[in-house]
Amino acid sequence: MHNPPIDILLTQPVPEAIDAELVSRYNVHRLYQYEQPQQLLAEVGPRIRGVVTGGAKGLSNALMDQLPALEIIAISGIGTDAVDLHHAAGRGVQVTTTPGVLTADVADLAMGLIISSLRRLGEGERLVRDGLWGTVNLPLARKVSGIELGIVGLGEVGKAIARRAAAFDMAIAYNGRREQPESGYRYEPDLVALARSVDVLVVAASADGGQVLVTAEVLDALGPQGYLINVARGKLVDEQALVDALREQRIAGAGLDVFVDEPNVPPALRDLNQVALQPHRGSATLQTRLEMGRMVLNNLEACFRGEAPPNRVTGR
Repeated sequence: MHNPPIDILLTQPVPEAIDAELVSRYNVHRLYQYEQPQQLLAEVGPRIRGVVTGGAKGLSNALMDQLPALEIIAISGIGTDAVDLHHAAGRGVQVTTTPGVLTADVADLAMGLIISSLRRLGEGERLVRDGLWGTVNLPLARKVSGIELGIVGLGEVGKAIARRAAAFDMAIAYNGRREQPESGYRYEPDLVALARSVDVLVVAASADGGQVLVTAEVLDALGPQGYLINVARGKLVDEQALVDALREQRIAGAGLDVFVDEPNVPPALRDLNQVALQPHRGSATLQTRLEMGRMVLNNLEACFRGEAPPNRVTGR
């Protein structure tokens, strides 16, 4: 006699190939297709044993508590800040991530935002698309090679950014929870001092602590010739202070992949020419998302076999 298929909840779309694998193995319920999710939860919530979600979306405690049979929250991503790990552990729910595979993509995007911001690529493209080439002169851009680069958070992504930056002859310094002498980069324990000493400040830190790192004081230290790049989490930056600094030209520009209240981006950021924007696509390549999806499948399979998932961050 066969056991009934396991019910899982999908909070957001996944690549087609991964979706097909999920459907072939489980009863998949798509929360993102419901304008009023309570209708779905009332019907299937008691049967849900696994949730597949993204790092930014996570799973709220309120939703978690509507899933009494929940065994695993499989995050497609590396951020766990949108899941209360203590609450999950108290429920005996395992939480897994997909480490390693998205590092290169996020670092690549960080470099893309640096180049786009300093070389004013967005403004140039808009000028060409609008048929204004030859009638409007753009201001001269900022040279990229040889700049001073500050990295906030020298984890795997931060180190990957540093390796790419070295190819552009950038001088690299970093701020983090601890000094890493083996890195060979200059450590600056004071973030304000780091901002004051660099041309570009890249935020690549974990958001698990949840606190704002880039404050108005940090932005003022970065100065009117400095640029801010954020590929970590929007909440690590005081977004209103950033808007004010850009409007008042107290910093030169910004490149942002993440925001405080996604997908809601402050109109001021959308309107400012000196800001390069992306819709949180740090890991959004087909190759990486497929690999992340395969890791999610492996984590789910191990959990439902009664084994420890290979990429768990908390659980039994």
